[in-house]
Amino acid sequence: MRDISTAEMLQLRELMQMEANAIAKAKATQVLINDDEMMTAFKSGIQASEARLKNMQQFISENNIVRTEVH
Repeated sequence: MRDISTAEMLQLRELMQMEANAIAKAKATQVLINDDEMMTAFKSGIQASEARLKNMQQFISENNIVRTEVH
């Protein structure tokens, strides 16, 4: 895989941060939901967000996007 640009790296970071924030907010507000159908849909949305975040992390890992150098 080609190296990604700085702009692409920043976009990936922002996407991951957005997903993480959405997950945290959803988990914090799910206690307010009383309807069973709504809760099911809400939990499904959380799981989908967690899967997207995991896929981005896997992409980073598999493609050696983040390199650590020891000097």
